[in-house]
Amino acid sequence: MTRRGFLAGAASCALFAPGPLHAAGVPARIVSLDYGLAETLLALGVTPVALAQADAWSSWVVDPALPEGVINLGTALEANMELLQALRPDLILTTPYLARLRPMLERIARTETFAIYTPGGGTPYGLSIAATRRLGGLLGRDLQAEALISSAAALMATTRATLAPYADTPLFIVNFMDTRHVRVYGAKSLFDDVIGLCGLSNAWRGDTNYWGFATVGIEQLAHAPQARLIYLEPIAADVLASLHRSPLWNSLGFVRAGQVQRLPAVLMFGMLPSAMRFARLLGETLPKAPSHG
Repeated sequence: MTRRGFLAGAASCALFAPGPLHAAGVPARIVSLDYGLAETLLALGVTPVALAQADAWSSWVVDPALPEGVINLGTALEANMELLQALRPDLILTTPYLARLRPMLERIARTETFAIYTPGGGTPYGLSIAATRRLGGLLGRDLQAEALISSAAALMATTRATLAPYADTPLFIVNFMDTRHVRVYGAKSLFDDVIGLCGLSNAWRGDTNYWGFATVGIEQLAHAPQARLIYLEPIAADVLASLHRSPLWNSLGFVRAGQVQRLPAVLMFGMLPSAMRFARLLGETLPKAPSHG
């Protein structure tokens, strides 16, 4: 699928400018076991040789498209270690979620762990900035890393101005698990960070896990009838059809008010590129007339 104006202006040109990738001592063959790290590599102008779950990238990350030739290692928790070893990587990028794999990974190549979604302190957006700088340093891409960070900040400011009329409308951001349950994003999520940076408020004030979401029954969204609900793709067609027939769903205040909008897929556990995609889509979607989905 096509890349859709990932970054704008001079900063965008800096991010994707051609040039030598690998000075002396800089890793040339990089493997990522995490989508967020992989999308950041791409934003820095570096294509990984292999990626965990490369086959599902187009469903969850969408933009930018994954370049052809990136090898699929299978699921992150059950990555194909024989294939990984045969690829002879210089650097493997991983996360604390895959800590049990680290001893095996280190026997194959230098392994670096980046903590964005952890029980520790920090927000995903802030930790993504730090991780972007660290990646830029590892790969000799410091200028590209700073350009990405600056572009993200500029986009948040622009989107904040665009969405100023919606500052008083709290938002639920959800994925539908089935017709009665949603994954709702709150504190400690990348989406919550972006909402705040864009001058909006999150309608979900309940507890979340360290990934920044809670799985709840849709009746638990009834406490904020004045909110607008944004649901993210992918969503099964049969779930949508069943929702429209559900008395519970149709009793919710934002449904009765027609304050429901659909958003294309955004990586919920991503880094700065996903934050930017989410902000752009909010800026495009919220001003449109809401509908029942």
